[in-house]
Amino acid sequence: MSGVDSTGAGHGGSGGKATTVVHLMRHGEVHNPDGILYGRRTGYHLSSLGRQMADRVAEALADRDVTHVVASSLERAQETALPVAKSHGLAVGTDDRLIEAGNVFEGKTFGVGDGALRRPANWRHLTNPFRPSWGEPYIEQVVRMMGALNDARDAARGHEAVLVSHQLPIWIVRSFVERRRLWHDPRRRQCTLASLTTFTYEGDRIVSVGYSEPARDLVPPHLLAGAKPVKGKSKAFGA
Repeated sequence: MSGVDSTGAGHGGSGGKATTVVHLMRHGEVHNPDGILYGRRTGYHLSSLGRQMADRVAEALADRDVTHVVASSLERAQETALPVAKSHGLAVGTDDRLIEAGNVFEGKTFGVGDGALRRPANWRHLTNPFRPSWGEPYIEQVVRMMGALNDARDAARGHEAVLVSHQLPIWIVRSFVERRRLWHDPRRRQCTLASLTTFTYEGDRIVSVGYSEPARDLVPPHLLAGAKPVKGKSKAFGA
């Protein structure tokens, strides 16, 4: 988009227009002992570590001018948003445009060497990584996530908003704003658990994108961006 360079740094302002900040937050760690790709399934709640992550981010944002907090309807997102909302005396709103991406492997294990990809019947879903063929098209994620971002901008005009969502939709909308291709290596997503991807608007225009990890020291090493896959553990679990 105009005003954002390839590194996400803004250049140029929109003199006199209100500055609004919208933080896209990924939820914290989920209790998932069976290693299921839970996707949009209900019943998956934050682990005790995930609750610590949510509290840590709430502490990091405590002095910010947050006036609007919204999350996807999934339990892990709602539970992550709650400490932030409480610290600002707000209720958590719900916006299903922030939902996890649809995925045909939902409900299956997806670890390295021991998951769904070992079964030839599943290979037909891997024919087109550019769309992708195994789930919700990337462009559809862009449309709904941009809608949620812009509505939050309007609701928090001149202040800050926090939207709690999921790894893939957050990464896809950031890639779109920063003019990168949407297809990518999932291991390279810069969107770890409880991270903040921050969009700054001047008026209606995004002028910069930032990224921070307030709870980085709590994140298991195999879930950090660029970590090598570990058998029996998959970054997909924490989507």
